[in-house]
Amino acid sequence: STMFLVGLSGGIASGKSTVVAVLRELGCAVIDADVIARQVVQPHSKAHQQILQHFGTEILLENGEINREALGNIIFSQPEKRRLLNSITHPEILKEMLKQVLKYFVLGYRYVILDIPLLFETCGLTRFMKYTVLVYCDPPTQRERLMKRSGLGVAEAEARISSQLPLDEKRKWATHVIDNSGDRESTRRQVLRLHARLEDSLDFLWARLAVGTALAGFGGLVFLLVRHFIS
Repeated sequence: STMFLVGLSGGIASGKSTVVAVLRELGCAVIDADVIARQVVQPHSKAHQQILQHFGTEILLENGEINREALGNIIFSQPEKRRLLNSITHPEILKEMLKQVLKYFVLGYRYVILDIPLLFETCGLTRFMKYTVLVYCDPPTQRERLMKRSGLGVAEAEARISSQLPLDEKRKWATHVIDNSGDRESTRRQVLRLHARLEDSLDFLWARLAVGTALAGFGGLVFLLVRHFIS
């Protein structure tokens, strides 16, 4: 048996961070695509330079970092700009994620959770996941939580939510669903059950494969993913 990948996703204000917090408490290996996305656009990075070439210096903060809010406002209203940004950042994000996957592979983890907000929107990425998990909540709850969290009005909240693929649509594609419409304890119980199921799905990998073999295998995966996003 070998280590496998579990893709985790949700929607705005669906409560994915709550689920991730429980998974981390359980000692699970979690790779956060959002954290990596911020790391790969730091000043002097390849992605940072490319973003400045296409979006200009107006999106910079005084310390030279990218103003995520300013950039977000641009791509929110211009789909072609969003696609351009994704073509710059996605290959760099994937390379860093796969480096971390390799680390957990060598350490002998049974499975690794890839926390990817746009997992289901990114065509082809789910094929690398043995399981996919959706953090779901019903639309009224999602809207209410977003309004409370971000101080938005009804129309603004609905516009933000409608800019994403509906959770009910994502639900059809997920192999597991965590319903976060209720209280935190209900969500926690569901996460504990999911973790137990994933732990039992394969025998634990005590014998590590040779680092050279691991590098070769994941190197091929890096190539396939990067080629997919660049093409």
